[in-house]
Amino acid sequence: MDALLEFLSQTGFANFFDDGGWKNAVMMMIGIIFISLAIIKDYEPLLLLPIGFGIIVGNIPLGDLQLGPYDKDSVLSFIYFGVEYGIYPPLIFLGIGAMTDFSTMLSNPKLVLLGAAAQFGIFITIIGALFLGFDLKESGAIGIIGGADGPTAIFLSSLIAPHLLGAIAIAAYSYMALVPIIQPPIMKLLTTKKERLIRMTVPRVVSKREKILFPVIAFIICALIAPGAIVLIGMLFFGNLMKECGVTDRLAETARSSMIDIVTILLGFSVGTSTQQDYFLRGDSLLIFALGAASFSIATGSGVIFAKVMNLFLKEKVNPLVGAAGVSAVPDSARVVQMVGQKEDPQNFLLMHAMAPNVAGVIGSAVAAGVLYSYIVGAGGG
Repeated sequence: MDALLEFLSQTGFANFFDDGGWKNAVMMMIGIIFISLAIIKDYEPLLLLPIGFGIIVGNIPLGDLQLGPYDKDSVLSFIYFGVEYGIYPPLIFLGIGAMTDFSTMLSNPKLVLLGAAAQFGIFITIIGALFLGFDLKESGAIGIIGGADGPTAIFLSSLIAPHLLGAIAIAAYSYMALVPIIQPPIMKLLTTKKERLIRMTVPRVVSKREKILFPVIAFIICALIAPGAIVLIGMLFFGNLMKECGVTDRLAETARSSMIDIVTILLGFSVGTSTQQDYFLRGDSLLIFALGAASFSIATGSGVIFAKVMNLFLKEKVNPLVGAAGVSAVPDSARVVQMVGQKEDPQNFLLMHAMAPNVAGVIGSAVAAGVLYSYIVGAGGG
């Protein structure tokens, strides 16, 4: 009987009645919501489903058992190692580079400015986070959520604010999944019907030589501007070079298929397990979600407004909706631009134009993360 009682005291059911057990239940419900959004609504299922199930796994009450991601030498701690030390995000960027076509950006370089303008939300949010009492490192990690780039947010927060990593990762991926809900109202609010009806000229054909030279030249320029971004930018352009050069097709195919799928599973699951209630259910987490929403909204609006400003000086006008794709949620933001544009004019095809600022936003968010890392860590900004 003593052995039976001892066993029962170690079960998760018994631990649910300890102090804080209700918080585990809340987190498990959040995990179920994520899984539901992935399956029922098809919101970023490749990300939300592993994260959601990971949240459930990470919040099973363990009592005295040392099995969690923060327990030394546990299996989950070894899986979480790739998040904690920033290994998974660069591998994700390698796969993204191997599947990304920069042709639309190269064919119309001025649209790169829209990708840069969308990063404005990052720096505005940093100021807001500082005002709310976060220190500079924490503010920098929170601000990067506005880029709508989960791997970049995880990479930067793991380096400068690891104690906020779980909340930042969940916020970043949540807003990536909610792009089709968050962006359209902002786009419509900031544009007129006449502007949404603007048709853009078909982009020129980009040569093979340009495609091969671009990742090499772009990496050198970006790395010189923001040395702190060399890991993310380097892997992104390395993957793209493998895709475009024509002699490493097998490597490029592996990077953009099986490798990125494996890393996505490990990244999503380990991020989910890291959101244990005692690390996640805090007042700071709510502020991070609020600031993340503000950052993402400002980034969307900045891209749209900058496109309107560009039109004051351009003969060939840019549809301002395209500016919303400057956040790096590839290709979801570009698809949203296409959807909103076709509601006004079913024959207006904006997708190929929107992909230019969209892929530029991937580069922009990584460079922004590098700038923040260089300043905060390299220059002693903490």
